[in-house]
Amino acid sequence: MTIAFSPGRRRRAAAALGAAAVSIAALAACEKPTPLATLTVGSDTVTTEAECYKKGEVIPQNELSKCLEESSGKSVSLGPGDKLRIGVDPKIAETGWVMFVNGQPAITEPSDRTYISFQGDAFFQGAQGPDGQQQQVKQAKVAIVEVDGGSSKGVWSFDLKKK
Repeated sequence: MTIAFSPGRRRRAAAALGAAAVSIAALAACEKPTPLATLTVGSDTVTTEAECYKKGEVIPQNELSKCLEESSGKSVSLGPGDKLRIGVDPKIAETGWVMFVNGQPAITEPSDRTYISFQGDAFFQGAQGPDGQQQQVKQAKVAIVEVDGGSSKGVWSFDLKKK
């Protein structure tokens, strides 16, 4: 037995198919998000996408310098004795990553770990002052850099604030 579609049903079916086709086309045009990096202190967590990322391609050195200076606007506060936990997407860990603090290398050997922790106090050690005393700083900028064979592929940055 065959049931004939009425003209109204045919229009609704055609409209539904058209909407589905438009939705699929719109999703195909969406840009895939970058891998994520996360900082956690106690129960406070901040996550960010990359400041600079070229879908896994190498970032030229002149662009990398600018990327290390940029800020995601994501910040977390650390008090005395707090632990800073850093987590990276497995895609970042797969190729390896290093860390910069205030533009200076802090982890120079590429890590393949997705999680690492540090004593937060270490991020607020400044340069030695004229009196020989260690200067304390109130802020620090942390940059996670995805590396592959000496080439940089992505930069994720965070601001640390001393409580």
